[in-house]
Amino acid sequence: MLRVFLNKKSIYFKPFIVRLVEAENIVIFSIVKNMKRVFPLFVTLAACNLIFAQTPNWSEHVAPLMFENCTPCHHNGGFAPFSLVTYADASANAFGVYDAVGDGVMPPWPPDPDYRHLAFERVLSQDEINTIQDWVAGGSPEGNPALAPTPPVYSNQPTITNPDLVVTIPTYTSTASNGDIYRCFAIPSGMIGTKYITQMEVIPGNPEIVHHVLVFQDSTNNCIQLDNNDPLPGYDSFGGTGSNESSLIGTWVPGSRPVQYPNGMGIRLPANTNIVIQIHYPEGSNGQVDSTQIRLKLTNGPVRPLFIAPPLNHFSSLINGPLVIPANTIKTFEAEYGVPIDISVINVGPHMHLIGRKIKAYGVVSPGDTLPFIKIDDWDFHWQGSYDFKSVLKIPAGTMLRAEATYDNTLNNPHNPSNPPQIVTAGEATTDEMLLVYFTYTYYFPGDENIIIDNSPNTASEKPIADMMFTCFPNPGSGSFWIEIPEKSKDEGFISLYDIKGNEVLTFNLAPSDTKIQIPTEKLPAGEYLVILKAGKHYGSQKWIKTE
Repeated sequence: MLRVFLNKKSIYFKPFIVRLVEAENIVIFSIVKNMKRVFPLFVTLAACNLIFAQTPNWSEHVAPLMFENCTPCHHNGGFAPFSLVTYADASANAFGVYDAVGDGVMPPWPPDPDYRHLAFERVLSQDEINTIQDWVAGGSPEGNPALAPTPPVYSNQPTITNPDLVVTIPTYTSTASNGDIYRCFAIPSGMIGTKYITQMEVIPGNPEIVHHVLVFQDSTNNCIQLDNNDPLPGYDSFGGTGSNESSLIGTWVPGSRPVQYPNGMGIRLPANTNIVIQIHYPEGSNGQVDSTQIRLKLTNGPVRPLFIAPPLNHFSSLINGPLVIPANTIKTFEAEYGVPIDISVINVGPHMHLIGRKIKAYGVVSPGDTLPFIKIDDWDFHWQGSYDFKSVLKIPAGTMLRAEATYDNTLNNPHNPSNPPQIVTAGEATTDEMLLVYFTYTYYFPGDENIIIDNSPNTASEKPIADMMFTCFPNPGSGSFWIEIPEKSKDEGFISLYDIKGNEVLTFNLAPSDTKIQIPTEKLPAGEYLVILKAGKHYGSQKWIKTE
């Protein structure tokens, strides 16, 4: 069936080129001479009754998807650059939507949902993507407006309407003309007595220029002094605040929800502490004005204190450091940290800069028992965030936290800031690099794992299915061995080997087309190993023995 775009946005008059996009592929007609010869083709196609035979329409099919997944940001006064609330809005931007949902750029959700489902996911199913793209490919018909759901109304008003503390930065005019600016604003809290944050909402004063926000508390006057020394409101500081005594208490990126911690938990704020707000203003925002605000709900307690810290980091936990990426190289670094006591974890937030390309964090509880935390295969510095787990996650004492981060310092990395590539080392500048995985955690109490943060359903089960039966041969063996991949492996996955101490010693990516894979083990010492094979939500394990 031939279906083509016939609205005005489907025709691009760029040196006599007319572009007609079908549902399944793209047909390009290059007209070299007389444009009048094209017009009869348009008339013929427009008369074809096959064009809109089964095309989804806005009112019944697309509007519900937009209202649920897109318009929280894409509305007048929202963070996104255009609205998608009305049919006129959506049809005017249909081609951009087609590309964005097809490429997985929108809705923005970097974590891999097949590795672990996280709270408040913004992920479209393939059927939903097909519906939107078929609607665009079919000419973006409106359908019967009477059948459309009631459009959502966004007041852009704060969610926390009765805060206990409001902290607003002084009115600031961005000076980011030739590069990004990271500006810190130190503001006394004026609190009498220690409090605990139970809710936090960041409200950008100018959503068009506030890229992300980090919120710190600092009980010294170091940040206040840095602020006072700068003639403009605030002071420049990338990464940290310039004070070794400050601690991170919150983050915000576009699309973030207001933070609400589980009952009985909170972030500690000492009496008379200073709130330090670091804001990233992007290049080109020069001359625009901002007055970002933080709204907090507080309690005196008693609560269990929550901590935000990066136990996996490039300072103390790299096992193949230092963090140095030579020019024109791709390099993977690993970090690990042993958890000394039982803890309850609320969320996870990896952090890299522009050279970073992918990162994975997980915990090895015991051989064969791995806790997946987060996996991002297409890292984008501009879309990093902090991600809640769907329920509070218990990490038992003795668990080895691990992170694997890959950096691409070649011209194949579209985010590389240097051309030609330059050596990159650890540091706080955008052109430097970092490897940090933050966790928000507290001491474990029995029953914490039953605390639900997000009970919305997912498209796939959170719990993996142990039905991957496979064979390692030869077993025992003295060199490499082979694995025959079972039929259930239709998704990308991985194969990992663990020694008897629970350390991951080898890992290999698994493609859907793989039927057999060789595992080189010549460099491994003799002993027993556990082989884990996982593809999609299916997994299995086998013991393999290496002889002398």
